[in-house]
Amino acid sequence: MSSVFDGQPAAPGIAIGPLVRLAQGRSVERAAGTAEQERAALTDAIEAAVADLAALAEQAGGDAADILEFQIAMLEDDALRDPALSAIAAGTAADAAWAETMAVQVAEYEAAEDAYFRARAADLRDLGERVLRRLLGTTDDDTFPPGAVVLAHDLTPSRFLAADWRGGGIALAAGSKASHVAMLARARGVPMVVGLGAIDADGHARAALDGATGRLWLSPGADDETMLATLSAEALEAGRAAAGLLHRPAATAGGQRILVQINVADPSDLEGLDPALCDGIGLTRTELLFPAGGGLPDEGTQYEVYRRIVVWADGRPVTIRTLDAGGDKPIAGLTVDGESNPFLGVRGVRLSLARPEVLAVQLRALARAAVHGTLKIMVPMVTVPEELEAVRALLDAALSDLAGRGVPAARPALGMMVEVPAAALAIERFEAAFFSIGSNDLTQYVTASARDIDAVAALADVRNPAVLRLIAEVAAHGERIGREVSLCGDAAGDPAIVPALLKAGLTSLSMAPNTVAAVKTAIARYE
Repeated sequence: MSSVFDGQPAAPGIAIGPLVRLAQGRSVERAAGTAEQERAALTDAIEAAVADLAALAEQAGGDAADILEFQIAMLEDDALRDPALSAIAAGTAADAAWAETMAVQVAEYEAAEDAYFRARAADLRDLGERVLRRLLGTTDDDTFPPGAVVLAHDLTPSRFLAADWRGGGIALAAGSKASHVAMLARARGVPMVVGLGAIDADGHARAALDGATGRLWLSPGADDETMLATLSAEALEAGRAAAGLLHRPAATAGGQRILVQINVADPSDLEGLDPALCDGIGLTRTELLFPAGGGLPDEGTQYEVYRRIVVWADGRPVTIRTLDAGGDKPIAGLTVDGESNPFLGVRGVRLSLARPEVLAVQLRALARAAVHGTLKIMVPMVTVPEELEAVRALLDAALSDLAGRGVPAARPALGMMVEVPAAALAIERFEAAFFSIGSNDLTQYVTASARDIDAVAALADVRNPAVLRLIAEVAAHGERIGREVSLCGDAAGDPAIVPALLKAGLTSLSMAPNTVAAVKTAIARYE
């Protein structure tokens, strides 16, 4: 008999197939040694786990590598292992000490008020299991065939990356749509539902899920499967139609040209992509160059990354955002620890101006890369004109320094992100070469609601009239003075939201590469 459960949509798509349940724990006996031996065993297991993650990151690349680098930084943090080492010194076996330490850490993250930290609990659980397997000499032996619907309490990023998800889907009793696994699932087109709660799956051998609605069927009936198969076929056909527009310039039904650009974080994001699919790069996130564990990249390292991106664009404009650290993107040794409200603290340009020596290195690297194409610099989190002018002065100094050393460089256009309501409401005060609306933060600040907190996520909607009014005012200002206004937040890649953005007067959107085809389709249908 069919059973239906409703959770939260985390990644769209439909999956129908055999049901596979993942075990949550393992019981393995391990002989303990002396305190010195146990300490060495834990240290070796952590180093081996770091090596495993580094190899997986190199193989995965792109967004997955970014997530795994985040995990490596956590694992290398002494604060994570110190409690376990103290327990070992007191006579506890390494595996028991590590398991207890990680259980406490995971519980603290799961109980955090900030949804971002709750979503990172899965990363900690992943690290705990990986090191424990190394200590116990076991392997992650949960395997399942392609096309399976996997039911689990939660799923860790490394287990996701190790599996073949062709035709399959994920149903989690816990989990979060803001988790790293959910991000990976969306990027790779794997249907996923989270927050289903405890489910008794005994007696069920087949399952189906709809990641767009958050619904799971155990032992789905023939009518259920027919309905879902029809929805899947319609989505596939829509995808094929969208693919036909992929390499064509985007235009509305009335013939108005709309610029479609892409967001990237690393040159690896561009591998296999044809530059002809877009009108340029509207947002390059540079945070990946500054690993969470610390260590600031030098000028040459940054220059080479920026150069590769500009060369790929083949003459199309490339907008590179200066370091946007802080908030939910801490960087050891750079961001401020212990802020009571990091989203309203020292982040974005505020942090860059507090550490001008770090920004100066980035500006020199950007000016050097500008000789290879059309490079534009975008400053995040600008609140008052003085911040933008301070960055302009640092750019002047960077260009003067490079000229004095005889290093080839060019002056990039200097623009700003519009994501602080104070800037959007008084946009005429800012002398910027271009404006790019960061819809994620602008919506969050205008509606006083975070999209990664389930209880208020519905309020964090860019289609709120107040948010759309600000977008329209910024777009109108850009038209009046002849400056480009783009939007580079998640809303730009949502076909359901695109009509509202076009109605607000936007003529340039920047999005994840895998959403370009669907967005061009939505633009073509817009009257």
